[in-house]
Amino acid sequence: MKRKKAVTLLAVLLIIVSGGIYFYYGFLFKEARNITTENPETSVTAATLIEDYNSDPKKADLKYLNKTIEVTGIVTKETDSVMILENTVFCLFAQKTKHNLLSPNAIIKGKCIGYDELFQEIKLDQCTINNPNN
Repeated sequence: MKRKKAVTLLAVLLIIVSGGIYFYYGFLFKEARNITTENPETSVTAATLIEDYNSDPKKADLKYLNKTIEVTGIVTKETDSVMILENTVFCLFAQKTKHNLLSPNAIIKGKCIGYDELFQEIKLDQCTINNPNN
């Protein structure tokens, strides 16, 4: 009788531990999104994005935050891994950019990570250039 209880208890504990491991690796520990392979949920101009965040930041967060978006605008500043569109859309690239896009329109896809009130910039992460016009 005691042996049967011990085996049953051991089986229940094994199931609970297995369920915990499955929950941890299946739900809590997910791989990072690959923005370069995702299709953008919306395409917007840099001016419209700026206007949306300036008029109602909470509504704009619901519309853009943590979503893959495609932004079209004039490149006003470019460094190794950063491009700034229209002086207020900050685009961070995972790799150094090879394009010299200062002034022409650029189409950049990235994940919107929010509005930085201190610098008054909209931040995009994991950006890629979709269609450079050289």
